[in-house]
Amino acid sequence: MNSCQHTDGILDVVPSARGCEECLRIGSAWVHLRLCRTCGHVGCCDSSPHKHARAHFEATGHAIIEGYDPPEGWGWCYIDRQEVDLPNQTPQRGPIPRFV
Repeated sequence: MNSCQHTDGILDVVPSARGCEECLRIGSAWVHLRLCRTCGHVGCCDSSPHKHARAHFEATGHAIIEGYDPPEGWGWCYIDRQEVDLPNQTPQRGPIPRFV
């Protein structure tokens, strides 16, 4: 399944927040969460108003995310626009608040 050349960047990470880092800071709602598998940034998905996970990718070039709420275990590469196999699932740091 993986023809993605960016899977070398997949790391075990500690989630940066218990929700979208930026949405929590500004008091905004999100739809789903995405976890950066390079640094642990937690951002909101492209269906969310602010698309913070994509903004994080665009700012950093960290290509691989994990579906994170609840931990879903699938991976995605923003550069190759394809699903990728992850070596493991990242555990939650506690209950994730629900929005929307």
